[in-house]
Amino acid sequence: MQMTLRWFGDEFDSVKLWQIRQIPGVTGVITTLYDIPAGEIWPKERIKALKDEVEKSGLNIAGIESVNIHDDIKIGTPKRDYYIDNYIKTLKNLAENDIKLVCYNFMPVFDWTRTDLKKERPDGSTVLAYDQSVVDSIDPQSFFDQTNENSNGFVMPGWEPERLNKVKELFEKYKGIDNDRLFENLVYFLEAIRPTCEKFGIKMALHPDDPAWPVFGLPRIITGKDEILKLMKRVDSPFNGMTFCAGSLGTNPKNDLPDIIRAIPKRVHFAHVRNLHHFKDGVFEEAAHLSSDGSFDLYEIVRALYETGFDGPIRPDHGRTIWGEVAMPGYGLYDRALGSQYILGLWEALDKSEKRLCRKQ
Repeated sequence: MQMTLRWFGDEFDSVKLWQIRQIPGVTGVITTLYDIPAGEIWPKERIKALKDEVEKSGLNIAGIESVNIHDDIKIGTPKRDYYIDNYIKTLKNLAENDIKLVCYNFMPVFDWTRTDLKKERPDGSTVLAYDQSVVDSIDPQSFFDQTNENSNGFVMPGWEPERLNKVKELFEKYKGIDNDRLFENLVYFLEAIRPTCEKFGIKMALHPDDPAWPVFGLPRIITGKDEILKLMKRVDSPFNGMTFCAGSLGTNPKNDLPDIIRAIPKRVHFAHVRNLHHFKDGVFEEAAHLSSDGSFDLYEIVRALYETGFDGPIRPDHGRTIWGEVAMPGYGLYDRALGSQYILGLWEALDKSEKRLCRKQ
């Protein structure tokens, strides 16, 4: 396991590499070329420059999150093969720079959805929160505008203006795309990139849908254990794996998070570990990583990863905004640093307990 932090690059992130470097046990970053729109080829020289910048700080690039998928691929338009070819060229350019883990998602229009980016908790911290009744009472364009206005001036991942300024147009394009068709388009994409991934040893880590149900009537196809197993069987190759995201899968309290991990051993390529507090169905807020602060048992989640032999990058996911920090909502330094230490502590305890048991035997 490698502990990492998500980093959006100097131009977009309030958190600096030197600060990440000072978090004990954090040895790498999960990063991206944030300014390259979905569908365009990532140039080799840009990838190399990013890698050099990270390595100069004493860290490494443990993976990319995300190389976004163009909507024509998700919709399955006649242009999809062109954009898939561009995607393959980007994968090759990443592999040539020894970057071989890519997190991506296959969610239409919105990569993730929260109705409040700074809900205040009793302790004065603020968190991302979701209330289905808010979604039901607002149109998609207004929802995008509201999210953009409340982002502290940062471009939120998955909410890039060049794409979401065309919300109405995108919704028109997705008319007639149901779960079955979206799933088949995902399989088509994976089979198309499969030869390249297998040749270069690239691991594709699909991020589950967030939240785990339809939003604004858009289809959702990776929402729980059954859907994940279906995809793993349809494209049955080690390159095709998952980003286990506790927060996304955990939006549905019926999902057994440790069981999902154990259902796909060796196919969890990347892990997002975080906590949510559920109030009722469709209403939740993000919490500190500490188990008692939310609804998840973080010990059992980390134990499932440990016992299934997970050896990929892990990162603390969305954190609270604390101690007066001004940052991208969910991606400040302080609470994610605290989260990384909590996860590392759980992992160390599991590891030492296992080794002590082995010595006794």
